[in-house]
Amino acid sequence: MALIPATILTGFLGSGKTTLLKRVLTEAHGQKIAVIENEFGEENIDNDILVSDTNEQIIQMSNGCICCTIREDLRATLQLLAAKRRKGLLTFDRIVIETTGLADPGPVAQTFFMDDEIAETFLLDSILTLVDAKHAAQQLNDRQEARRQVGFADQIFISKADLVSPQDLDALQHRLKHMNPRAPQKVVHFGEVALSEVFDLKGFNLNAKLDIDPDFLSEEEHDHVHGEHCDHPSRQHEHEHGEHCDHPSHDHENSHGHGHHHHHDDDVKSFVFRSERAFDPAKLEDFLGAIVNIYGPRMLRYKGVLNMRGTERKVIFQGVHQLMGSDLGPMWAESEPKLSKMVFIGIDLPKDILLQGLDQCLI
Repeated sequence: MALIPATILTGFLGSGKTTLLKRVLTEAHGQKIAVIENEFGEENIDNDILVSDTNEQIIQMSNGCICCTIREDLRATLQLLAAKRRKGLLTFDRIVIETTGLADPGPVAQTFFMDDEIAETFLLDSILTLVDAKHAAQQLNDRQEARRQVGFADQIFISKADLVSPQDLDALQHRLKHMNPRAPQKVVHFGEVALSEVFDLKGFNLNAKLDIDPDFLSEEEHDHVHGEHCDHPSRQHEHEHGEHCDHPSHDHENSHGHGHHHHHDDDVKSFVFRSERAFDPAKLEDFLGAIVNIYGPRMLRYKGVLNMRGTERKVIFQGVHQLMGSDLGPMWAESEPKLSKMVFIGIDLPKDILLQGLDQCLI
């Protein structure tokens, strides 16, 4: 039987998760969706679209969708849903897990890989993060949970953009891009977003598409490589993340003559490793194993398409925290340069150690 796709919806309180969910649930798309809410708080799905608001853990909705709240851990809830579906007591085509505003999506994502029974029933499709344009700057400054949610995202939806100036929106998008170059950003209004942009994004599939825009990986002649493309007029070249970018969102300020510093030196950062030399598989496995062992809790998402000695096929690898997986992808095309590309998104990761270590794994 085909695996049931699962989507994790995350974002801070007030970012519009419930608006988006209600739209997804009430739209006539012919799909039956099971929604798992971390808790019924003030932001829960309104009773008007529920058939009955009882103390039951699982509530059937008027449109055939179902909604349940986690009172135990997620694993038990997923197992319960799967069992009821097998017995024909419930029918649903996919699940959406809405996390609380403060939740770290990491452990939720890991649940889908760590438990065999769940891995045989469900397929984690993607993590969607909603960002409230009006309050994002403050939330990202003050709350690491908000920064983590951005780091984990496969897709970022920015809500309430009409409440901020174009300059502020540009600054926010630039900042989000620094933290997570993998995730496409889309400005949405009142949860109006095409379902094709919500479901079946395949963010966790080990596929050969390394979702970083091509500009982000463009090679430059000078030292500043790996920066994402910024078409801000004052910037003549691409730069490395966290380094001297004169985009206005970084608000350099002179602190009493001690030189400039960034307002937004976020602890969630990304960097890219790339090489045209092949990796030695044993060395790479040892090195990544050691890195994940030490820094796993701070590694949010990492993904790569690798050129490995001993195979004519691309090797696709990715991970969440301490969980890492790899798979053989398609053959390298004849005209295609065999270029390894890896992106790491994490909290205060030791970039130099990682880049140096990866370099030493090349043949």
